[in-house]
Amino acid sequence: MKTQVATIAAALLLGLSGNVRAGELPDWLTGEWQQERADRWSEEVWTLPRGGTMIGVGRTGRGESLRSWEVMRIIRAADGSLALHAAPDGGPATIFPAIEQGIRDISFANPDHDYPQRIRYWREGRLLMAETSKMDGTNIQNWTYAPAGK
Repeated sequence: MKTQVATIAAALLLGLSGNVRAGELPDWLTGEWQQERADRWSEEVWTLPRGGTMIGVGRTGRGESLRSWEVMRIIRAADGSLALHAAPDGGPATIFPAIEQGIRDISFANPDHDYPQRIRYWREGRLLMAETSKMDGTNIQNWTYAPAGK
């Protein structure tokens, strides 16, 4: 009984839904996503989960100018944990372990990184939402992505 209570408490603390197993790759992230605000744009593309990995690429720009790009991976480790590996502009990857996971949301964090320290993705209907911030919730940046080409 103590083991069951501890397991349930741990799942609640991690924000895990009863329908989602820890370490389940977020297949709801798969697709080609875009946001346009006036002449500014942002895009992300995520592959289907396969081999314990999802691969993503992103880019942002203004008009016809590319401002930044990034290669990302969400990897399931042998222990079942997930981590986002983000490598902006061709630099070395920073690892953000998953800290919360629900049916259609996932959060990653690395408090030792300068910015961002927290990265969150979630779905609202057909839209993909993304947010970056410091661990204390300051310096928030938000994106609202729609499926590309629709």
